[in-house]
Amino acid sequence: MFRYANPAIFMRLSGALLPWISGAAVIALVTGVYLGFCVPPDYQQGMTVTIMFVHVPAAIVAESAYGLIAIASLFSLVWRHPLADTAARAAAPLGAVFTALGLITGSLWGRPMWGTYWVWDARLTSFLLLLFLYLGYIALWNAIEDEVRAARAAAILALIGAVNLPIIKFSVDWWNTLHQGDGILSGQIAPVFLWPLLIMALGYMLLFASLWMIRIRTEIVTRRARSLMQRAA
Repeated sequence: MFRYANPAIFMRLSGALLPWISGAAVIALVTGVYLGFCVPPDYQQGMTVTIMFVHVPAAIVAESAYGLIAIASLFSLVWRHPLADTAARAAAPLGAVFTALGLITGSLWGRPMWGTYWVWDARLTSFLLLLFLYLGYIALWNAIEDEVRAARAAAILALIGAVNLPIIKFSVDWWNTLHQGDGILSGQIAPVFLWPLLIMALGYMLLFASLWMIRIRTEIVTRRARSLMQRAA
């Protein structure tokens, strides 16, 4: 794994994989959207249930992206992984966008189901905290001019903030909340809704992977250009 952390090897490997991953993301998202529009109305939620196909995948990717940042931060602090800081920094804005999308669509879904756009229950509050962690991580990177110090401080924040991930996951089990529990693993979702949801989740993850690779590649090229300019100066 450390061999692929070499920027030159990563650029070649990601350049070969990126078109395939991007194409698969488009196919999965188009298929998921089509199947999502074809589902019958839910007996309780009606066609409001289609918000699930946007909200749930966004929440999954938001939490997964922060998990990736925490793992990359651990590799950076302990093993000085050459691309760990770059990978973590590249994932943060993407994770923040998916988190915001999850919050917005969750509020839109909550209005007809709960009668309100927002309640301060454990799942929603911890997920909102995830957005603040993303924004704090990004702000910390931009606040410190020395990239080495910035990377170390941001990595420590990411690892501390990772405590919030199990809270988000198990909040509906630990506390009495309005938010429903996990219906995918428990098998409570009918197949007619489950398959579009799984395909959309796959499309979201592939989309994140594509954008993540692009951002890492862009950062590598930017660093190379900055290094060449400094040498020329």
